[in-house]
Amino acid sequence: MLFGVPGLKRIAIACVVCIVVSLVLVSCTGSGYGSSSSTTTGTTTTTTTTKPSGLAVRAFVSNPLFPSGSAGAFGSVLNIVDATLDQLSFSYVNLTGASAHPGLMALSPNKKLMMVFSSTDDSIAVVNALSESQSSNASGSFAASVITLPGLTESMVVGSDNVTAYAAVPTAPVTTGTSTPGAIAVMNLANISLTATIPVPASRYVVESHNGTRLLAFGEGSNVVTVIAPTSIGTAEDPRTPVCCFDHPAWAIFSSDDSKAYILECGPECGGTTAGISVLDLTANPVSVTQTVPLAGAGATIGLVNGSTLYVAGTPPGTACPSGTAATTCGTLDIVDLGSMTVTSAMPIPITNGYHHRMEISNNGQLFVGATTCSNINNASEVRGCLSIFNTSNSTVVIPPDNGDVTGIQPITNRNVVYLCEGGYFRIYDTTIDKLQVPPAGQSSIVIVGDAVDVKLVD
Repeated sequence: MLFGVPGLKRIAIACVVCIVVSLVLVSCTGSGYGSSSSTTTGTTTTTTTTKPSGLAVRAFVSNPLFPSGSAGAFGSVLNIVDATLDQLSFSYVNLTGASAHPGLMALSPNKKLMMVFSSTDDSIAVVNALSESQSSNASGSFAASVITLPGLTESMVVGSDNVTAYAAVPTAPVTTGTSTPGAIAVMNLANISLTATIPVPASRYVVESHNGTRLLAFGEGSNVVTVIAPTSIGTAEDPRTPVCCFDHPAWAIFSSDDSKAYILECGPECGGTTAGISVLDLTANPVSVTQTVPLAGAGATIGLVNGSTLYVAGTPPGTACPSGTAATTCGTLDIVDLGSMTVTSAMPIPITNGYHHRMEISNNGQLFVGATTCSNINNASEVRGCLSIFNTSNSTVVIPPDNGDVTGIQPITNRNVVYLCEGGYFRIYDTTIDKLQVPPAGQSSIVIVGDAVDVKLVD
């Protein structure tokens, strides 16, 4: 949103620049760098790095429009939020070099490294979550310490080894085989480098198994899901196994034991015929589809497994909304029992429309479903945007009175709180009431000045 921030928001940013800059100047930790101390016991030296923010539980929020010190000037940072007290820290991670528009983020399984993608230059910065600073490569040059991808990505993951990372790049040029654009970019986060490019036509999404032995790459513009063996990357063996034929695959979820994957087929929303869930047996040789459950009249672009229940959201073309809203079309939420592989929702549950690409569940079972390009309503009688909250206990849906694309959802562990980025604003939801949190007496709500794009819990 660097070049597309609404006028009122730019005015709001300008109005508080001086206040924020003043606060940062009096902060001792605003530089985003920590200190370290060493202790020696016998022949062993242990180095302890101190988090500059001093917080035990933190969330990072990507922000490309942070006031940089003078009116009208902005910098790229990760703001840091105290996820215990819901307070904004004076500390932040300053992103330098080519990473000009931080947005989408991905955290390593051990929570030590954060990948931050910049959409203006297709680059990825690597952030050390403990020192709260951007990592540099061997040369020590921040300008060179980003990984440049061969195109835009909206799906990336850090592997189970916490060093290897993958990003789906649907427009990546390919000079071999069919020459159809699309590839999985393979990266090394330790030396901040692009190590391989694996051609996978129309690869818009990439998902990794829990044990790290399989990757699934696909895009709704294709009818193929490509199974990739990470251990074969860089060897003489082709790591790819294409599996056909799906109706515009848009997402995938591995079973808890990684023996199978549930492939979400987008169907009519992506130009196909029927949305559905296909079960991909990863223990078979060759890998094959064992069952497909159609979702007639429903969509399937994102899903989440909770226990033995699969929740699936999408926006089938022409889906009418219930009365009481000015929105002319709605999205759908379906519930699938994985034990019997049956759809348990009698009818698709109406939610906001748009392209659904974010889904998370809170500590107390509130399912947050986020979309982009939805029908925003803002009039005297109704305000609604791209967020839907489904109560898994009583099957009711709340659509909060807020406008904008949902670009980040993060439940806070062991708390009935969810952090959210919607329309460039940072929100805190109280999931006991499915409304914006009311701060304690004497405390104001968090205001992140700039453009809140994505949010991740790092502790």
